[in-house]
Amino acid sequence: MPSLGIFLSGEERSAPELVDLAARAEQAGFGRAWISDHFHPWNDAQGQSPFVWSVLGGIAHATSELVVTTAVTCPTVRIHPAIIAQASATTATLMPGRFALGVGSGEALNEHILGDRWPDADTRLAMLEEAVHVIRRLWTGAWVDHHGEHYDVVHARLYSHPETPPPVHVSAFGPKAVAVAARIGEGYCFTGPDGELLARYRELGGRGPAQTGMKCCWAPDAAQARRTAHRIWPNEALPGELAQVLPTPQHFEQASSLVTEDMVAEVVPCGPDPEAHAAPVRAAFEAGFDEVYVQQIGTDQQGMLDFYAREVLPLVT
Repeated sequence: MPSLGIFLSGEERSAPELVDLAARAEQAGFGRAWISDHFHPWNDAQGQSPFVWSVLGGIAHATSELVVTTAVTCPTVRIHPAIIAQASATTATLMPGRFALGVGSGEALNEHILGDRWPDADTRLAMLEEAVHVIRRLWTGAWVDHHGEHYDVVHARLYSHPETPPPVHVSAFGPKAVAVAARIGEGYCFTGPDGELLARYRELGGRGPAQTGMKCCWAPDAAQARRTAHRIWPNEALPGELAQVLPTPQHFEQASSLVTEDMVAEVVPCGPDPEAHAAPVRAAFEAGFDEVYVQQIGTDQQGMLDFYAREVLPLVT
């Protein structure tokens, strides 16, 4: 049965706020959550970027049933896949059966910080595939020696790991990435309601749940909501591969200066109309997605939770 989850934005919320929001979302009836994994926010107006693995420990303690997926972790440049293997294995022991590792090829915004060259898209996908292979080998608890094209692991073993490893869900926004996701993933991650790439994922044998995320800005006043969405997330309307290649929040702010309030409102439901919020969720379900994760833009998280629990969930589930 299709399900609606909450998207926990590490770009807007501090670690304590994310833990609190996860607990309140569970109480409001949300059974699933995405959580972003960033070193930087997209712009200074968003204002936060806590370390996701610390936050997940807090969420594990503050919730009892919420199923959480990283959306998404890049296990290739900023953090070696062996370290991601340890972090995710530990998280899975704190949340038995409630954690999935969502992975993707990343953005320069987060991955450039140690001075590494930002590879081209084909290289990033090859690195991702090798990284997932390394992570899964380490999750077995066996001694691992790996000498690949991109990574070396020398006689390493994870002593703390779950009996059943978490599923790996792979983010993909283009045909080549979808082919990798279908080959190595146990689930598919996307943003938006478009089902064309999802259909290709299934054609290539891709298995597991199909997840997608979208943003909203609930507020009692639609004009206020539009202003808030444009002020905090103008980058939501940026086209093409800019999200993957721009290296700093300042670059995103420069590019976003070309984005108007109307452009953001075209892709982000704003205001108090339940149908405006429900329509893109239904479209995603109709396109074949199993799980839709919605992120509220702005500070009134409780207002959005109450609104969705009362007026949107009945329209989409």
